[in-house]
Amino acid sequence: MRKSSRIAHPFPYQGSKRRLAPSLLGYVPCGVSRFVEPFAGSAAMTIAVANAGLANSFWLNDIHDPLVSLWRAIIELPDDLCNDYRRLWEDQIGRDREFYNEVRDRFNRSHQPADFLYLLARCVKAAIRYNAKGEFNNSPDKRRLGMRPDAMEENIKSVAALLQKHTRITCGSYVDVLRKCTPQDFVYMDPPYQGVCDTHNHRYLAGVDYDQFVSALEELNSRDVPFVVSYDGRTGEKQHGRPLPKSLKLIHHEVFAGRSTQSTLLGRSEETFESVYLSRGLGDQVKAHAAKRKKREQLELFQE
Repeated sequence: MRKSSRIAHPFPYQGSKRRLAPSLLGYVPCGVSRFVEPFAGSAAMTIAVANAGLANSFWLNDIHDPLVSLWRAIIELPDDLCNDYRRLWEDQIGRDREFYNEVRDRFNRSHQPADFLYLLARCVKAAIRYNAKGEFNNSPDKRRLGMRPDAMEENIKSVAALLQKHTRITCGSYVDVLRKCTPQDFVYMDPPYQGVCDTHNHRYLAGVDYDQFVSALEELNSRDVPFVVSYDGRTGEKQHGRPLPKSLKLIHHEVFAGRSTQSTLLGRSEETFESVYLSRGLGDQVKAHAAKRKKREQLELFQE
């Protein structure tokens, strides 16, 4: 049963599946024992699954330590994080550009969760960027001061209420996480896409080796661990990245992700589609659960 029509998100994050989450929820069956995100990022799918009441527990993992520390603060210490963010937001008034630089310098020394949250709320395109030294170096968006403290507090506390007490949070390799998953888990993977890794922007601290990723998926298949992967896609007829190999025998779907902003700027009208891969056997399972869900919803409407 869906808990709320509004899904709160504590911070903006480039590449988040927030907008696609309603479409991707259709691939998650009801009654999942544990929902696992090895590439947590903004945890948009975990939040959506928790809000829809589809899983009993959750596992968030990411290789980026400051991001993991931020998630620990959101879920385990929401009051402290809200208070710290409020102070930062208020202290920037009247000197926001200078203050942003001070917070960014401090974050690069100490990696405090509140500083990171403030930077994510203020930086251009909500994008994490690092220089060759591994230092956060994105600039502030001059058009805005970031999410207001009251809205931030509401979002953080809403997410904390969904995930407290039944969420495991770890920092490490996705490979280690997948090795510990069982057929009772449901794994959702949104790895760094091939077109944004190893570029001068340093959007991600580390990319994902294609062959190693394919090997990890093969291993999941061999143990009958159900999973869904979001991995690149296409804009118009242009394919982004290498598709996952047919030898994995995955079910490939495309999810509409909207019109391409870049194409629009160039005077073209092209649609973007996300590539979604379902593990073997998951397709029939999803169809069965979808049919049961539709029947239950129809019954509830009749009873009203």
